[in-house]
Amino acid sequence: MSALATPTDPASDGSAQLPAAVVKSRREALRRLPGKAKVGAAILGVFILIAIIGPAIAPYDPSATTPGQALPTAPSTHHLLGTTATGQDVLSQLLAGTRSTVVLGLLTGLIATGLAVVIGTSAGFLGGVPDEGLSLLANVFLVLPALPLLVVILGYLPHSGELPTAIVLSVLGWPWGARVIRAQTLSLRGRDFVAAARECGESTWRIIFFEILPNEIGLIAASFVGTVLYAILTSVALAFLGVADLSSWSYGTMLYWAQNGNAVQLSAWWWYAPPGICVALLGMSLVLLNFGLDELGNPRLRAGATRRIGRRTWRPSDPTPVLRGGDS
Repeated sequence: MSALATPTDPASDGSAQLPAAVVKSRREALRRLPGKAKVGAAILGVFILIAIIGPAIAPYDPSATTPGQALPTAPSTHHLLGTTATGQDVLSQLLAGTRSTVVLGLLTGLIATGLAVVIGTSAGFLGGVPDEGLSLLANVFLVLPALPLLVVILGYLPHSGELPTAIVLSVLGWPWGARVIRAQTLSLRGRDFVAAARECGESTWRIIFFEILPNEIGLIAASFVGTVLYAILTSVALAFLGVADLSSWSYGTMLYWAQNGNAVQLSAWWWYAPPGICVALLGMSLVLLNFGLDELGNPRLRAGATRRIGRRTWRPSDPTPVLRGGDS
């Protein structure tokens, strides 16, 4: 028998144990994630899955009408969530609308967060005139009245799809994240590891991308989630007001047509309740995920954070501490 170590031999060079170490590291990271973030990520994952496969599994064409029908019909075996006043299947509209709503939110989050990261880190790290100029630009966008400006701009683009809405929301939504990222960058640029990188001759952009940004991942992720929430709620509100593109299905357009069809007066709860519940669940998932990421990056917010009482460390799950003589 050969004396060479097999891949499963504990005396091997350790490369065979690398996958186990990676798995352990991932499990440790997942364990550290707060429970509310796990719940939020699970709910958001369900919506993303529906957005991917929803239109393909829709039982009917969401825009197909029934000739001669004038009143909405209640849920039945043929229409699980009932129909609208024109005979359109509500479940099909919900499955198709999930994709538009989720895609618009994610697209807006990516664009706005990208702008926030570029402008925030550049302003905070470079300082001086670039910082003043970029901060002034952010302040200008912060004071712009977002909703009236959105109504005016989207009023000229009534049937252009979701992309113009995402771009307008991104242009108006990046300053909030940029200010927070700039403040964090100002704090990090004076740290010892940044000074060491400068002494080693690393370029400015390499320091930003490989030294500064890795320490802001949690902040950037929280900014992205918050921007997605802002985009989804704003797009639903705009569609409900009839400003957005009403030719494509989304949660907002479903609520708009339910309002125009007097769904509340007709007691057709199946017409407006499903999109309203989906908006609430989607918003709740993003809020939970945002709070969880905030707790992960800020140990003081964790429920199990240690507290100092006298000279003794105490956790909320421990019994009531007994102070020693001289403790106060």
